[in-house]
Amino acid sequence: MKKIKEFTLNPYVGGVLVGLLAILSTYLSTLLIGDTKFFGTSTTFAKIAGIFEKMMFSNLSNEYFDKIKLNLDWQFFFVIGIFLGSLVTSFLSGSFKLELVPPIFMERFGNNFILRAILAFVGGIFVAFGARLADGCPSGHGLSGMMQLALSSLFAVSVFFISAIIFANLIYRIRR
Repeated sequence: MKKIKEFTLNPYVGGVLVGLLAILSTYLSTLLIGDTKFFGTSTTFAKIAGIFEKMMFSNLSNEYFDKIKLNLDWQFFFVIGIFLGSLVTSFLSGSFKLELVPPIFMERFGNNFILRAILAFVGGIFVAFGARLADGCPSGHGLSGMMQLALSSLFAVSVFFISAIIFANLIYRIRR
C-alpha cells in the first residue's frame, strides 16, 4: 500500500471543519428523515450492550434499554465509520502499529500487559458510567451540545476537561 504524504492540520482549521460537518449533518438529518439528529457515540455502546443482553436473556426487561430503543441506527454506523476511517488513515499514513503497552504507560508502570488491560477496563467502566450519567459522551456534549449552547453541555465539557487534567496529573505526573 502506498504511503500518503504526512500532514499536520492546523487545529483551528480542524475545528472549523468539524463545526461545519456538525451543522451539515444536523441539517441533512432534519431534511432527509424529518428528525434532528446530533453527533454522539455513547448511546450506541449502551444499545450494543442491550442487544447482547436481549440475546442472552430474552425474558429480562430493562427500563433503560426500553427507553433507548435497541436498534442499529445511524449512530452505530457512525461509530463503525470512525473506527474504519481511523484504521484506513493510519495504514495510508504509515503510522499504524500494534502496541500492547504504550510507551507513556510503560515508563510509569512498567511493561505489564495484564495491569494495562485491567486499568483500561476499569477506566472504560468509569467513562461509560460517567457518559450515561451525563446523558452523553464528550463528543455528544462537546460537538452537539456546545453547538446548541446547552447549559448541561457547557457544564459537562468543563467537568470532562477538569477531570482529565486532574487524573492525568495524578497518574502520569513526572517523578522527581
